[in-house]
Amino acid sequence: MDAKEKYEYWLDIAQYDLETADAMFNSGRWLYVAFMCQQAVEKLSKGLFVLYHNEEPARTHNIGYVAAHLSGKLAKEFPADHLALFDRLSSMYIEGRYPEYKKKLSDELDKLTTEALLNQTKEVFAWLRTMEL
Repeated sequence: MDAKEKYEYWLDIAQYDLETADAMFNSGRWLYVAFMCQQAVEKLSKGLFVLYHNEEPARTHNIGYVAAHLSGKLAKEFPADHLALFDRLSSMYIEGRYPEYKKKLSDELDKLTTEALLNQTKEVFAWLRTMEL
């Protein structure tokens, strides 16, 4: 596969994860909305990394790390609110994997908070799509 085909693969699974976040929102599974938002943005970011670098991305779930390695290649800089979302999603991913943090994170997520997170994720996702070659 060439870089464009690999990007298309990452994009496909990222879109699926974003659709899953919507499904989880509609079923009231707030923790899983956050998890799927993180997965969608991570996979799209990694797809862009492959597209621009023509090599596999680092094996990390830290979206900010991937973005930092993309920033010099993109036509525009990442807005501060996007970088803040990357950090927030990355921390939710890590916290959601460990039982002692799962309860705390679940307590922080309600319908309004999760809806705002999902909407912000969709905006950033759309912005990232404008970076396609």
